[in-house]
Amino acid sequence: MRSLLFVPADSERKLSKALSAGADALILDLEDSVAAEHRPRARALAAEFITGARQANDRPLLYVRVNPLDSADVEADIAGVIPAGPDGIVQPKPNSGQDVHRLSIALGHAEERAGRRDFPARILAIVTETPASVLQLSTYIGSSSRMIGMSWGAEDLSAVVGSLSSRRGRGLSSPYRLVRDLCLLTAAAADVEPIDTVFVDFRDEAGLRRECEEAAQDGFTGKMAIHPDQVAVINEMFTPSDIEIQHANTIVRAFAENPGAGVASLNGKMLDQPHLKLAQKVLARALASGALPATPPPPTQG
Repeated sequence: MRSLLFVPADSERKLSKALSAGADALILDLEDSVAAEHRPRARALAAEFITGARQANDRPLLYVRVNPLDSADVEADIAGVIPAGPDGIVQPKPNSGQDVHRLSIALGHAEERAGRRDFPARILAIVTETPASVLQLSTYIGSSSRMIGMSWGAEDLSAVVGSLSSRRGRGLSSPYRLVRDLCLLTAAAADVEPIDTVFVDFRDEAGLRRECEEAAQDGFTGKMAIHPDQVAVINEMFTPSDIEIQHANTIVRAFAENPGAGVASLNGKMLDQPHLKLAQKVLARALASGALPATPPPPTQG
């Protein structure tokens, strides 16, 4: 997933426009962007939207951000949307991997009641919104087979910490650079997708592009969006370029032409297994984004 667009689930107008935004995934939000008194209606609208959107060809993935596990709304959120068959659930404010495990169990019960045991919803956890979670990031590793990704966030954490701002100039301030990097490393250790957080100034395209470029270079595979206008930039920046694809193909071919070898040579430089793994990841991302044909070209001869 390159782009994940938040959509307030209580807004019929925004929901109706979301499918044409070009995002790889939509996150129908029942949490921060929806007032408590509007959540019953938002659940009904989200379920209706998912039911209809699942019939569309070439649709985005459909995720729902439910309320935190310790809230009064989460049970109703899960019961309201799981029968419609979302592809996944975004979990806000977990305190540890145990909370992901608890959510997984709750989803399993809801799916069994709805007759959807064969279609388990995946979990994308936002793992840095509480200080307790940041101090226990290693507990997310292996916490649930449902977890396919993790992201980080600064706004809720900064409110708890008491930071006046999570940013300094164009970049993040020290504590938030730390949690960003820890999220990336934890996702790699857990073998799930690392998804970068939102860029809140949706009118600043240059700033968004700059932040996407840095995130992609560091190893993030996608980014959350708060406005449809951000989607095209995010998709562009997290799609491997033709040059990157060509270089990755060349590395894979170099190893394919020397089966069983632990190292290969390319343009006078030695390549080892980490180079091959990175090249394979680039090609997998290119394939998922549609930038690469499903059948790779054959190795060059000679």
